[in-house]
Amino acid sequence: MLNNFFTKLWYKFFNKEKYIDLKNEKRTLDRVKYYNSRKIYAQILEIQKKIENNKELSFLHSGRIGDVIYSLPTIKELSKNHKCKLYVQIEKPILGPYESSRKVFINKRCGDLILPLLRNQDFLDTVNIYKDEKIDINLNLFRDIPINLCFFQPRYYSHICGVNINVENAYLSIKPHDSIKNKIIVNRSPRYRNPFLNYKFLKNIKNLLCIGLKEEFQDLKREINNLEFYDCKDFLEMAEIIKASKFYVGNMCLQYVISDALKIPRLLEASPDFPIHFPIGKDAFDAYHQNHFEKFFANLNKS
Repeated sequence: MLNNFFTKLWYKFFNKEKYIDLKNEKRTLDRVKYYNSRKIYAQILEIQKKIENNKELSFLHSGRIGDVIYSLPTIKELSKNHKCKLYVQIEKPILGPYESSRKVFINKRCGDLILPLLRNQDFLDTVNIYKDEKIDINLNLFRDIPINLCFFQPRYYSHICGVNINVENAYLSIKPHDSIKNKIIVNRSPRYRNPFLNYKFLKNIKNLLCIGLKEEFQDLKREINNLEFYDCKDFLEMAEIIKASKFYVGNMCLQYVISDALKIPRLLEASPDFPIHFPIGKDAFDAYHQNHFEKFFANLNKS
């Protein structure tokens, strides 16, 4: 072990390329060791067995609300041959690399707000808050797998279950809102912002509506004085407003996830730090640069 230490030390100063190779090799070995020690592959095999043998499947999710929605394409695919039950776990602490200003992934309030939207989906037989029910597929498993998560987020769950998902078509079923229609939905959460972009060009645009948090609206109002605000009673009403809107523009947040699931026209402020979201389908754009951001907005606004 001592010789190995001095060998690495020598490479560090006199052979950088070899030193990097050794570091990458150790990192790979550590990942394989972790993968095996946590019995992750055994859990993957058990999930496959349940999918092959069970007529009913129960799913558990305790991640953020957007994560829950992005798991739906996998559940919808499995619902073709199974009765599917989804349980949402609330008040699960955020620990380790997922630490943030929030203390839990989903609090009770958000759990209550998401239930009407999930219960509106006909491919879900049952949706409830988790209370120690028997679970067949724990969708939170992706957080334990030692892989780089910078890839298309809905596939976090399809890789757990070994299914091919359809994300080109809508996977949320929602009726348009009765009275709030043809608005341009604008939202910008504090997370996943692109520092190269701003929203000042919207200051003369009409029918702009923010349906996020009040503090998000107040922050946007500094650049968009004509922006309106509406406080949705739950996430089902939020989805109905988005369904009835002209299009969505904003960064990665719940409103974008819903617009993506509904496949309405949308423009995403792409995050250079965590590029796991990108619009797919017709009238779906993302932008890293201001001129493209404004061009795509103009295209959507005149259509």
